[in-house]
Amino acid sequence: MIFITVKFTVRPEYADKWLDLVDDFTRATRAEPGNLFFEWSKSVDNPHEFVLVEAFRDGDAGKAHVEADHFKAGTEAMSYAVAETPRIVSTEIPEMDGWGQMGEVSPRTA
Repeated sequence: MIFITVKFTVRPEYADKWLDLVDDFTRATRAEPGNLFFEWSKSVDNPHEFVLVEAFRDGDAGKAHVEADHFKAGTEAMSYAVAETPRIVSTEIPEMDGWGQMGEVSPRTA
């Protein structure tokens, strides 16, 4: 599995529009056969920072993603809205197919 986290600091005038700006890119990426998940979050500390957490089945799926037309269109659109170059962490996790369970926390009743 290819696991990627990206932090995007956007210009203040785009903070309220960011999720709309990336909506087509998000939908197209989620529809890719090799995409496992593609999730946006907004920082609780910085109102101009968005965090993308994504994963792809393998290196081939990751390669197909960055070569897709919607990737090129999405990054082009984002380039006009970011305040700085996004920061990325990308790693390959062997033999994993998405989310596992966290053993330290489970639902309880009072």
